[in-house]
Amino acid sequence: MACESMVQILVVESIYGENVFSLGRWKGLRCFQIHINIDVLGEIAITAKLNSLNQVETVSRSSDEFLYTFKVQYLPPVVLTCLLPKSYPSRQSPIFTLSVKWLEPVKILNLCSKLDSIWAEQQGQEVIYPWVEWLHGSSLSHLGFDEEITLGPYGMNLVQDERVISGAECFDIDIPFLRSYNDQRHNENFFKELHQCNICFSEYAGSEFIRLPCKHFFCLKCLQTFAQIHVKEGTVSNLQCPEAKCTVMIPPGLLKHLLDNTDYERWESMMLEKTLASMSDIVYCPRCETPCIEDEDQHAQCPKCYFSFCTLCRERRHVGIACMSLDMKLQILQDRQNSSQLKEDQKRREREKINEMLSMKEIHRDSKLCPSCDMAISRTEGCNKMKCGNCEQYFCYRCNKAIDPSDPYGHFRDGSCELFPREMVESWEERINHRQAVGQLQAELFPQRGSTCPNCRQFNAKIGNNNHLFCWACQSHYCYLCKEIVRRGTKHYGPKGCKQHSEG
Repeated sequence: MACESMVQILVVESIYGENVFSLGRWKGLRCFQIHINIDVLGEIAITAKLNSLNQVETVSRSSDEFLYTFKVQYLPPVVLTCLLPKSYPSRQSPIFTLSVKWLEPVKILNLCSKLDSIWAEQQGQEVIYPWVEWLHGSSLSHLGFDEEITLGPYGMNLVQDERVISGAECFDIDIPFLRSYNDQRHNENFFKELHQCNICFSEYAGSEFIRLPCKHFFCLKCLQTFAQIHVKEGTVSNLQCPEAKCTVMIPPGLLKHLLDNTDYERWESMMLEKTLASMSDIVYCPRCETPCIEDEDQHAQCPKCYFSFCTLCRERRHVGIACMSLDMKLQILQDRQNSSQLKEDQKRREREKINEMLSMKEIHRDSKLCPSCDMAISRTEGCNKMKCGNCEQYFCYRCNKAIDPSDPYGHFRDGSCELFPREMVESWEERINHRQAVGQLQAELFPQRGSTCPNCRQFNAKIGNNNHLFCWACQSHYCYLCKEIVRRGTKHYGPKGCKQHSEG
């Protein structure tokens, strides 16, 4: 019988491999342990019934009961520990314990009873393999968990059976444990496989990738370059998942891994500046540029140099006296330049201030202030829907009012503000008409040197030796030699493609 038991253990080890652990002998009997992964088809929902005191994301069912539901693909294993008696399998079943860290004792007892039933049906036969297979494939349905697993209740069922070992304690422990195990298994499987980066489209092992909280993943090199570019250009508010339409921000801990110390310190500094800029009561000291808190009277005192100043004109505090306009201050400084009493060093500093004020005057003349952070923004062309590059606030350039970011074009539907300024529409039409006139004139002058556009069939003349033609009618780029649309000139022309310049 001992030899037969040894054979059965070897068979179990060959089938379940690294999930079988030999525990040696206890009182001369062989003891081993099997970690059994529960079969889950796709994902399964886990629901916890909570009372109103549980501070987690909940969906209300009644006044004092809530449900918290999440989905997992992997469940922590069931641990079956077996001791094989000398009379097994002829007369006596294996002595066993069943341990499940997330299942309540009464439910584990239900599983133990089913294992007893399997032994009763197959008494005298080897039963370890049927037990393991049943726990793997049928234990959830046996407990009524075909579509959903319900956690709890806790502390209500006292089970005296020593074979039952439960690790279930409370929602605060079991829910994070289940989610953490599921994430761990996902990562293990992810690292074993090959994946394609959606930035460089190269294929690497999973260990070469970074997974973001939104579950999108990119290779380490691309994500490092992505982070470095945004920090270098100052667009730190765009440090979010590179996947299209995903707005999940890259967490600070991951950025510290992607950036070197210098870039990370720059990121921290810029994020602090943006946070302060988004606060309506924060202004900067005109002397030392330290952030200060503005009071209700538009005054502030610097906590570093103790300079008390007016936040409107950024000059020394002047209680009861109106602020001087920019033109008034500019005139005073320009008049002082002719004074013989000023030293050269002071004149130089005031000249710098004059230049700064002239620049500010020009900026304010051709720009609007963001209604959120007061950043000066100038529009060169395009529509009246603007987006601040500093705080990302949408606003109307015509009326300077903030716009709802979820529907930025809704502001223009009532007709009070035009989306496209009339003068810009007229300018665009003028450019189009000019381009059309030039194109028609060239076609008349060079009727023998040209070809029809493959997109709209409009004739376009070839000017000089350049074979790259631009259609004035539909704005398509195409090749004079092969008559094909050109998407990228560097790929179409070259040693293996068409010549960009040729006679005729």
